[in-house]
Amino acid sequence: MNTEVLAAAGTLVDAFGAHDTVAYFGSFAADATFVFHTHPAPLRSRSDYEQLWYGWEREGFHVESCESSDQQVQLLGDVAVFNHRVRTVVRTGEVRESLDERETIVFRREPDGRWLAVHEHLSPSPS
Repeated sequence: MNTEVLAAAGTLVDAFGAHDTVAYFGSFAADATFVFHTHPAPLRSRSDYEQLWYGWEREGFHVESCESSDQQVQLLGDVAVFNHRVRTVVRTGEVRESLDERETIVFRREPDGRWLAVHEHLSPSPS
């Protein structure tokens, strides 16, 4: 099961790094929640996050790359907690930014066997 969770996390991270919004948001359950240190309030659904994302895109936001390291999986039956360090390069208009963050993603095994993300928490890596 660890390999299945790691594969699901890899698909999510790869889609994010490629700015593939269909595959990226397809990695989350509709009822997923999100806590980002860059946003003032938790997002209560995938739809809420999609609306925020598309607003960023209207401002010129684009993910250029994303690399995951220090991956760990904790299995809890049909729930898994995945955490890792993530280095991302994003562009908003002409401004490129490199981010170094820690991320926890909680996955749930669906009745069809797929692992979908149900919660994501992102925080800056300590200096």
